[in-house]
Amino acid sequence: MMTKMKPTHSLEIKELLKFADRKFRSERGKFLFQEGMAAEELYIILSGKIQISKITSDGRELSLRICGENDICGELTLFTDNPKFLLSAKVLEEGEIVAIKKDVIESEIFQDSKLAYEFMKWMSDHFRKTQTKFRDLVLNGKRGALFSTLIRMSNSYGIHKDREILIDLPLTNQELANFCGTSRESTNRILSELKKDNIISVKKGKISILDLQYLKDEIGCENCPAVYCNIE
Repeated sequence: MMTKMKPTHSLEIKELLKFADRKFRSERGKFLFQEGMAAEELYIILSGKIQISKITSDGRELSLRICGENDICGELTLFTDNPKFLLSAKVLEEGEIVAIKKDVIESEIFQDSKLAYEFMKWMSDHFRKTQTKFRDLVLNGKRGALFSTLIRMSNSYGIHKDREILIDLPLTNQELANFCGTSRESTNRILSELKKDNIISVKKGKISILDLQYLKDEIGCENCPAVYCNIE
């Protein structure tokens, strides 16, 4: 039996869709927006996948999350003057995206207390998830950062089959390394060790976790709810 896990979203996306300005198709490999660009819209992902990342001062890429169906991106620019995007959004998987004018959603949040409450609650959850990701990256070293990333990906894209969890998201080792803040070489070495010890397996570019508890034990996992412990 195969079961796919998917964290729930607290924000009523259908409420935001009423204010949509335009809908368009995204193209794999293209950027929805890039760091430093003027920010006039926020985006709701109807289908496809968008990778949110930050380019460090030394040119390395740190991937922070993957936005999928009904996720919002570009939200960090709300309620700021002359806003610019702080992060970059690259299309991993083509799909449909809805754009909402920044000034429109700001006005609606001021006028609709229910929408304001839902948005603040969603933002609070979003910041909590971001904080726990940075905690794992800083405190657990290279191995712990990779273990934490695999656990989060299993919560977001894991398909449970018998005693293993297939992470239904094809990523290169470089893309995986970007989520861990490590080099591709370090990620390759750690993945090879995990395969040798039968902790994971890799087939057709997708990772299956064979011993999730091992990964959790190694980083002292606190078993946070999947709504916080995910890659989205």
